[in-house]
Amino acid sequence: MKSYLEFEKNIKVLEEELEKLKDPFNKEGLSEVDTDKISHLQKQIDDKLKVSYANLNQWQKTQVARHEERPKAKFFIENLFTNFINLSGDRHFSEDEAVLTGFAEFEGKSVLVLGQEKGEDLDSRLKRNFGMMRPEGYRKCIRLMNLANKFNIPVISFIDTPGAYPGIGAEQRGQAEAIASSIECCMSLKVPIISIIIGEGGSGGAIALASANIMLENAIYSVISPEGCASILWRDPSKSLEAAKAMKLTATELLKMQIIDEIITEPVGGAHRNKDQMISTTKEILIKYLEEFNKFSRDEIFEQRKEKFLNIGKQKSFNVFSNQFDWIKEDSFFASIKQFIFKFKKGLFIIISLTIIGLLFLI
Repeated sequence: MKSYLEFEKNIKVLEEELEKLKDPFNKEGLSEVDTDKISHLQKQIDDKLKVSYANLNQWQKTQVARHEERPKAKFFIENLFTNFINLSGDRHFSEDEAVLTGFAEFEGKSVLVLGQEKGEDLDSRLKRNFGMMRPEGYRKCIRLMNLANKFNIPVISFIDTPGAYPGIGAEQRGQAEAIASSIECCMSLKVPIISIIIGEGGSGGAIALASANIMLENAIYSVISPEGCASILWRDPSKSLEAAKAMKLTATELLKMQIIDEIITEPVGGAHRNKDQMISTTKEILIKYLEEFNKFSRDEIFEQRKEKFLNIGKQKSFNVFSNQFDWIKEDSFFASIKQFIFKFKKGLFIIISLTIIGLLFLI
């Protein structure tokens, strides 16, 4: 049985009507299928899907990213890679079922695959802990990423988690340290690492494995869930839409800020409506990026990643600062003051800081 989101109610009615038309058996017995009416109704559905999904707000995109029928990491691994060898355990505590890890072949080349897996039904979701990784999961990934780095094997990760598991046992076993170590490991790799956010990229649990990001069109990526943000800021989880807008968690917004590198277009109506097309598109993107990385040496790959993350937010901050002085005419007295500020702004900042500290000591 298909699952529909709140804004898809009109589409649900049409699709139920379409299913009845496709069934040759009705109350009067066997009847002829009206192909013209089916084609017309299918066109109506496609048109409504295009309009609905072209105008999704941030909260609706969050709902699509969490859709229970959305393709999960296990689906991508099974359909994109061959000879996948699942590797388990962190060599310290235990196995974490929330993340699938192992070496596989992609287009005849060896790759390391990491996939945060939420599960497809209640039993598998409980087994996978709804995609919420524990410290042993991150340590397992670190162990395998270091191995891939040693043997010059590219890393491909699929991100889909509401966040790292916040249970007391996870905290006792060093959840924060494990996440920090995983981020450090991702950043220090000298092999290509391609991270694809396929659904929900939530909090440090996602950031730990998402150091070079590509996002599916209707995926989200944020430091906290919209509900969590609304609870903190307004003490009201119902303000999730306002929170989602403020957080800029959609792929389009993150691409503008250069936090992600590329958006993978989804089929009309979301990735869950045409999983085969989603696999085909993702495969093309992976081939493209792996071929690009072949042009670079190990040190160049490392430097490129470092520069990308050091530059996030830098240009925007500078532009905000410079825009404050746009009203000043170039030939005015204030123009020379403006040039002086920009030329010596670092020194001025130090002088002002020392003056403030001195005044505090005098007080």
